[in-house]
Amino acid sequence: MTKKQNLELIEELSNAYGVSGFEHNVSAIVQKYAKRYATVSRDSMCNTFIKPEAADNRPTMMLDAHLDEVGFMIQAIKPNGTASFVTVGGWVPANVTAERVRIKNQEGQWIPGIVATKPPHYMTAAERKQPVEIANLVIDFGTISAAETIDLLKVNTGCPVVPDVTWEYNEKLDIMMGKAFDNRIGTAVVLTAIERLTQKKEKLGVNVVGALAAQEEVGCRGAKVTVRKVKPDIAICLDGCPADDTFTPDWLIQTGMKRGPMLRDMDTTFIATPAFQSLAVATAEENNIPYTRAVRTGGGVNASELLLYEGVPTICIGIPVRYEHTHHTIVSYEDFENTVDLVVAIVEKLNVSIISEF
Repeated sequence: MTKKQNLELIEELSNAYGVSGFEHNVSAIVQKYAKRYATVSRDSMCNTFIKPEAADNRPTMMLDAHLDEVGFMIQAIKPNGTASFVTVGGWVPANVTAERVRIKNQEGQWIPGIVATKPPHYMTAAERKQPVEIANLVIDFGTISAAETIDLLKVNTGCPVVPDVTWEYNEKLDIMMGKAFDNRIGTAVVLTAIERLTQKKEKLGVNVVGALAAQEEVGCRGAKVTVRKVKPDIAICLDGCPADDTFTPDWLIQTGMKRGPMLRDMDTTFIATPAFQSLAVATAEENNIPYTRAVRTGGGVNASELLLYEGVPTICIGIPVRYEHTHHTIVSYEDFENTVDLVVAIVEKLNVSIISEF
């Protein structure tokens, strides 16, 4: 696809509402784009599979990304019409306040709301100093009673909630701002890479399958299912990974915007397959693709579940995302493009002989 088409794809994915467990809108976008060059299917969990035409006797390469985004869920409606809520995925409570959200009501409509706290005018000195807690926040719909919220807006316990943010592109900086780049940017990489690879399918030594998993943000649940359905011989996890370049000394930056894809050596749940990681590094250098390597002391991605499936060789390639797990995130287009180039170049190298040596 052209750059304009890639930007349109990323915009559509970023703007889609799809908190963990409610990824249907995102899956529909994947199906719309991928059906032109592959068979696309979805299971009842909303895991979505992209299967181009396969050749006999080739190993299966699984390209993984997750569809879901962090968000919230309505817990209960208070007598005054506001709602208590819980987090879905990892949030810092202070990043949640005074933000717009959308709530999917019981009729499937997306209702606007605002995350609210007590105004500072009514806070005591002690209250102003207290750390923000989700339990002390509410979502305000502009109603004045529980009856209005429940009967008129059709919002009640169990309704999913997502950040209300619209994607935008800054042409001068070649960067994108929006919500849910964790992991809609990884989803876009999988779609774009597979489309390019299908144009070279006769020359490939592997069959490529895209597996877009649900519910990563609540424990990599979808990947537990996708990897057992695909049964890969080798796997790459593509994820939007938190950039550290705005608060870390230059010598320690391991996931920096406009520094290329991040090759993750380790996090709390996963250690990359060493020989496969070395091949990825060599491929980046041979193709003059900028990259960083990361040894993380926190976090976890679907790669852990892929590796645990019969020990298949697995690496994680991250696209740097500033301010993950907030309403507003930033991604560089060149990092997206370099990641696609690296994935395609790696896949082109693989065959049964090389994989057997891992």
